[in-house]
Amino acid sequence: MNRNVILTCAVTGAGDTTGKNPNVPVTPEQIANDCIDAAKAGASIAHIHVRDPNTGGVSHDLEHFREVMTRVREADVDIVMNITAGGGGDWIPDVQDPTRGGPGTDIQTPAERHAPVGEFLPELCTLDCGSLNFGDMVYVNPADWLREHARLVQAAGVKPELECFDLGHVWFARQLQQEGLIAGDPLYQLCLGIPWGAEADTETMLAMRNKLPDNAQWAAFGIGRAQMPMVAQSALLGGHARVGLEDNLYLKKGMLASNAQLVEKAATLLENLGGQVMSPAEARAHLDLRNRTKGGEA
Repeated sequence: MNRNVILTCAVTGAGDTTGKNPNVPVTPEQIANDCIDAAKAGASIAHIHVRDPNTGGVSHDLEHFREVMTRVREADVDIVMNITAGGGGDWIPDVQDPTRGGPGTDIQTPAERHAPVGEFLPELCTLDCGSLNFGDMVYVNPADWLREHARLVQAAGVKPELECFDLGHVWFARQLQQEGLIAGDPLYQLCLGIPWGAEADTETMLAMRNKLPDNAQWAAFGIGRAQMPMVAQSALLGGHARVGLEDNLYLKKGMLASNAQLVEKAATLLENLGGQVMSPAEARAHLDLRNRTKGGEA
């Protein structure tokens, strides 16, 4: 068992969740405040997307990222910031002409996906390690795009969190490491329960964990009702954990959650198992991250 767990809070995501739980933050101020609240509740890392403040839908606006990062970095709390670099990969075939993207399609180049990371230099960013049937759409991330994106992240000096939604993604992430595109000890995130990727169960988590490089750090999360069971299972198998409204909207059946409540529940669960949550400073040292919490390097 891992008794010193890095706990990430994924505060908002980009999914159609704002109408299902009013606690899902939408504006940059709300997203920043939820990062700060998650820190106060005990989270080690905050993982952020940004949304269109008017519609609640996905946004790639650099000014929204700027506001979130500035507000969090100027706050009187410490938390490691992890910016998504996985947006702009949604492909939904047009009904009349399936060779074209229909409504909801949102494709960005690797350089466009990297833009907020390169601009604001967080300590961590995500690097989604393959394409996937993501529910009823296709998440598009070809191998050559991934190589280009990994080079950009490496050049920026940001540590990538290698997001693996299926076993083949672990395979390709190892390939990136072998090609010298991942510096230092790699950090993997095993993303479980998203239709139609890796299932959120012990057998799947164990299979993916057993394919990781010997020098890997890793975490896992499950979506929906699997969120807390996967927190416990990941710690028991030696990993770190993630919670938050990006992945799950409920504290328990019938009770909508806030991000801070999910962090507190996960921290209590880990303590009841005999573990503890690392502070941001401890997580930073453990993962060998650059400290940019106040806009400068340690």
